[in-house]
Amino acid sequence: MAVNYPINPDWSTDEIVTVIHFFNVVEEAYEKGVDRSAFLNAYQAFKAIVNSKSEEKQLDQFYFEETGCSSYRAVQQARKQEQPLLRLKK
Repeated sequence: MAVNYPINPDWSTDEIVTVIHFFNVVEEAYEKGVDRSAFLNAYQAFKAIVNSKSEEKQLDQFYFEETGCSSYRAVQQARKQEQPLLRLKK
């Protein structure tokens, strides 16, 4: 399935790669599970680019409509759980 990623045209190529990587990790958390630490590291890199809460919400909404995966729910789960494997259900 081809996914349209929420991309800001003002971002550099490296920033786009970082944002897409984060959304790929979100999707992986839903599909098969992902290492919680790796997920949180990807989120931290994402937040270095998208530091506005409103922009983060807009990107999450767009991505959710495309994939059914919520980056917000994934981040909330990763922050509250202690198990090393982060796995969510759609």
